[in-house]
Amino acid sequence: MSLYDFVKRMFRFQFRLMGWRIRGLENLPKDGPVILAINHVSLWDPIVAACSLPRRVSFMAKEELFAIPILGWFLSKLGAFPVKRGHGDINAIRQSLAILREGQILGLFPQGTRSKTGEVQKGLPGMVLLMEKSRASVVPIKVLGTRSLLRKGWGNVAVVVGRPLTAQMLKVPAGVENRREWVADRIMQAMLELPEAT
Repeated sequence: MSLYDFVKRMFRFQFRLMGWRIRGLENLPKDGPVILAINHVSLWDPIVAACSLPRRVSFMAKEELFAIPILGWFLSKLGAFPVKRGHGDINAIRQSLAILREGQILGLFPQGTRSKTGEVQKGLPGMVLLMEKSRASVVPIKVLGTRSLLRKGWGNVAVVVGRPLTAQMLKVPAGVENRREWVADRIMQAMLELPEAT
């Protein structure tokens, strides 16, 4: 058993005890490249999202985390890789495209950072660049109940998986100046409109 599978089993057991719910899992493509666009309100978000899906997810994470002893090694072993926020990180883009070209799942937090209010924020257009280059579909995901998971998470932790969005579905109207920003806004709106888990 890989480290990824071991950690996933361990956390799935914990989340089940907490009454964790998953909705819309049938929307995740069973194979082929997929970009996950996930809201971000807590450090628990990637763990909860990855544990909710049957396929392995490789996450892009801020480079500062990889500078922390042990944690950086652990994240790398789980398939995560660093990105320099606020820059056009060519290495992160190349690694993302390599993952997608292998038909795997790439996990992104398109807001770029955690939302302090819990509200879905504006998405960064880098996600759209990856979508165009890889021709992968984008699956919006909403993670709920993670902001206070250890204190108030019992019965509140949930993941809602939206329907895949493709470039063909997100045709940019004529006259739009920033094409990627427009597409990113549509993806974030789809995330925002996902229902609460029941």
